[in-house]
Amino acid sequence: MVKASDRLIEKLSSEQTKLGITATACGFYGPQGRYLRLAPNPTDINEYLTSFRYDDLRITNFEMETSAIYGLAAMMGHEALSLNAIVANRILGEFSTDSYATVDKMIIYALDKLAQ
Repeated sequence: MVKASDRLIEKLSSEQTKLGITATACGFYGPQGRYLRLAPNPTDINEYLTSFRYDDLRITNFEMETSAIYGLAAMMGHEALSLNAIVANRILGEFSTDSYATVDKMIIYALDKLAQ
């Protein structure tokens, strides 16, 4: 586990954001609980991650890139923060109807907060 930069958390947090844990998977399909032709192992990975708690934090995002970004930042003495646009809730079967707009909104939000 790697903690995000406290300074960046403070700078980018607001009522529009939710602090949580990003779990990094080692792949896009099975490791994220997606079925193609083979069942993922474990088959209940999404339910397991949904029930995980650390203090008052829950896993709010599951993707492939954050661990690499945090690892590189730590090795190079940089600060890092993963800011994610949530476009799918696989547990509830809810998906964004316009994921591009959601991502664009997050990018604009981040740039505005960083420029302050």
